[in-house]
Amino acid sequence: MVNPQADLGIRLRELHTATRTRARALDAAIAQLRRDRGADVADDEHDPEGVTLSAEWAHLAGLRRAVAQELADLDEAGSRWDAGAYGVCVDCGRGIPIERLRARPAAARCVSCAEKAGG
Repeated sequence: MVNPQADLGIRLRELHTATRTRARALDAAIAQLRRDRGADVADDEHDPEGVTLSAEWAHLAGLRRAVAQELADLDEAGSRWDAGAYGVCVDCGRGIPIERLRARPAAARCVSCAEKAGG
């Protein structure tokens, strides 16, 4: 029988690896877009490709911020794992249900505390 807690540790590592891969892909896409835009600032109002480049830049930047937050959350979860505190609510100290951890492996709070905290 597989230990559900150990299973979650494996899942955390897999998610971290996949998220780092997504971050590198986004970094490459942003670098390519930066090269496409050139050294000077695009005149979006008069450049037919300007709006597309600006929209793409905003989209990629937003995705990169989200991935950075996801990595930070996974890093924190990994630290809690290493400290033996994974699966324990950081606010109330009660155990976080395994179902919540399966759905949100980086969860730091139980459902009740997460609702109180607004997330």
